[in-house]
Amino acid sequence: MSERKAPTARPQRRTGVREAAAQATRESILRAATKVFAKYGYDGGSVEKISKAAKSYDRMIYYYFGSKEGLFIAVLEGIYRRMDDAEAALDLDASRPVEALTAVIRFVLGYYRRNPDFVTLLNTENLHKGRHIAKSLRAREYSSRAIAIIREIMASGVAQGLFRADVAPRDLYLLIASTGYFYMSNRHTLTAFLAEPLETPEAVAHWEDFVIEAVLRTVDAGASEESSTAPPHEGATKWQKSQPTQSQARSSSGT
Repeated sequence: MSERKAPTARPQRRTGVREAAAQATRESILRAATKVFAKYGYDGGSVEKISKAAKSYDRMIYYYFGSKEGLFIAVLEGIYRRMDDAEAALDLDASRPVEALTAVIRFVLGYYRRNPDFVTLLNTENLHKGRHIAKSLRAREYSSRAIAIIREIMASGVAQGLFRADVAPRDLYLLIASTGYFYMSNRHTLTAFLAEPLETPEAVAHWEDFVIEAVLRTVDAGASEESSTAPPHEGATKWQKSQPTQSQARSSSGT
């Protein structure tokens, strides 16, 4: 009888390589879409522009994301995730609540400044009344983590008798986020309206210091006992002295 030959082993599929290539394509499309949507908005950010910027094909966008809306939702989730990751990397010591809360404020304001596309994309989504991000299954995860960080800091401050117990972490988060977002999203119009350069290092540092002081006063356990005639923020006086007379007048008018 002739000797049987052992069956030839089939070459293994290089699934790992293909998966890596697919992930790279997906990430390339997401990066391109982030830039295109930030520049042209949702309506102007066409699939054709995105695929061209990604050096890919329209069909790949539909393959990975299902639709233009699906891609936009993924972009929004991506910008929230990156901010969440950056915040999670902060070295915060909740046992020192004043320092920890100050670090969170500096981070939030700084993140908006360093990531103008984040602000632009949120402006775009707000123009659409949040209808796209409302369909996201992940967005709430990121907001929950951000508020959880503040909740831990606040709990520590309350336990030490430093912070008020009647300030909700959600409200404090909104206060901090709004001071950073509004300043950044409206910096161009406010610069013209107030006749003050809001993007200079001095103006940015002044606003950051002012926000930190305002937030810490808000949570201060002894704030209610202080006189309502407390001296004004010193930084405002020093910074505004260097501004033109017209600028000082308009700033002090409260407009």
